[in-house]
Amino acid sequence: MPVSFRPLPAGFMARPIAHRGLHLIENGLVENTRTAFDAAITGRYGIECDIQASADGEAMVFHDFLLDRLTEGAGRTDNLPAAQLRTLAFKVGTDRMETLADLFAQVAGRVPLVVEIKSRFDGDGRIATRVAALARDYAGPLVFKSFDPAKLVALREAGVMQPLGIVGESDYSHGEYDHLSAEEKRALANLLHFGVSRPDFISWNHKDLPSAGPYLARSQLGMPVMSWTIRSQEAADKVAPHVDQIVFERFTPA
Repeated sequence: MPVSFRPLPAGFMARPIAHRGLHLIENGLVENTRTAFDAAITGRYGIECDIQASADGEAMVFHDFLLDRLTEGAGRTDNLPAAQLRTLAFKVGTDRMETLADLFAQVAGRVPLVVEIKSRFDGDGRIATRVAALARDYAGPLVFKSFDPAKLVALREAGVMQPLGIVGESDYSHGEYDHLSAEEKRALANLLHFGVSRPDFISWNHKDLPSAGPYLARSQLGMPVMSWTIRSQEAADKVAPHVDQIVFERFTPA
């Protein structure tokens, strides 16, 4: 049976994607905040952001599982309800944490959005229902992605119609994956979940490209491949033959 996948929205490859917005914390532009997203929109760059679930199931725009690095709060992000998360001060600047609904209203289709659903790989797919409800009424160019194949399954089952991408790399030896078995890590590194996750695009660590899985998906299936996170023009030039799009930060792509 031939593999089919949903195409990316028109114009999605026209401009590079700003990683967590066009952030630069030393200039007061904190990642995944309204100010960083406004800067990306002004620069006509697409926006990549991250979603964490609040204690009451809201989709919050925030990368970390813990609040400590960026905010004046502490502990797990999913221990607090959305109303409380929205009041937390960041350590830099005056922004407050946004919801995905806030972000959709802010961007309003002006630039492409790449929304990463964070995962502890614990089988909890509840956030997919909230994300699907919000995505249903969003008319702009939008895709979702996750490191966790189960999140793609949950999003699809919840009714998300936008393209879904798998984020991956070739090495899963770092600490956040310690709870996964060697078999699970091998499956992630080699896209062995492909038949279950059924991605529409692949987002791969640029340091690991070219890599067999993304190479075959792109060359044999015509599936788009993005790379993350590019932090120099040299890295962008090096990965260019292997990808269709880059997610970048801390430099201005040519």
